[in-house]
Amino acid sequence: MTENLAVIGSGTMGSGIAQLGIMAGLRVSLCDIAPEQLTRAATAIDLSFEKLIGKDLLSRTDAERARERLQLFSNVSDAAEGADVVIESVVEILEVKREALRQAAESAAPDAILGTNTSQLSITAIGSALGADSSRIVGIHFFNPPVLMRLIELIRGLETSDQTLERAKSFSKSLGKETVVCQKDSPGFLTSRVSAIIRLECFKMLEEGVGSAEDIDKALCLGLNFPMGPLALGDFNGLDTYLHILESLSETLGERFRPPMTLRNLVSAGRLGRKSGRGVYTYEDVADAAQRDKSDVPR
Repeated sequence: MTENLAVIGSGTMGSGIAQLGIMAGLRVSLCDIAPEQLTRAATAIDLSFEKLIGKDLLSRTDAERARERLQLFSNVSDAAEGADVVIESVVEILEVKREALRQAAESAAPDAILGTNTSQLSITAIGSALGADSSRIVGIHFFNPPVLMRLIELIRGLETSDQTLERAKSFSKSLGKETVVCQKDSPGFLTSRVSAIIRLECFKMLEEGVGSAEDIDKALCLGLNFPMGPLALGDFNGLDTYLHILESLSETLGERFRPPMTLRNLVSAGRLGRKSGRGVYTYEDVADAAQRDKSDVPR
């Protein structure tokens, strides 16, 4: 039974995973080497709680109790000490993920699940630095925002044991989530591969002048029942992150994932989405934009 969860990386996804854990009754250690990022993560969690309380989805008492189960760390080894489950959610760079999990494995429980929240990197490659511990690594891919999205995608690496996969399923269920399993360690897995190609086509239509960003997003939301337009979602997650994903997928899966020039230009100009105040759309207040509900429509 999982009691102690260590989350390495306190960005948008890391803080969301940490919040999900404390709401499920776990003791969560949230780690980031940047103190200012930890402060932002704690603030984001508090703001999310206030929204849930305001919508009568969470009582203030339960929110306060959950918040008490969260501890903040700037050292990976300290954060992972005695953890039953470790989930890294650091930047999508192979060596950074390898090092985060290597450090965590040294101080986590000997049988701890070593999870990576990567959306497209090879689970096997990430686990290659773990030696005998590579049987305990598994892809545990959350969706944004983790508190609200119902799915966790589990990915089996070449060395992932059956026991690790089953324990990851149980852990996901304890968080109130449904799971799907990507049985082959293939770039983009089940979901990121499809999501990337849909968003890529939206960028191509925008680049060709087929429609405005607003109408492209509206068409997919109202016509195809998307909860959020792909272009707005790109702004929400960060266009630099999306560009990095496409570059990685194009290297492994070919030309069809080649990033369009419009995306490259936006990133080069520093228009990274909500976190910078401008992306495909423009946001009036950067701090507020990062905290808005997923259903909000940008201007």
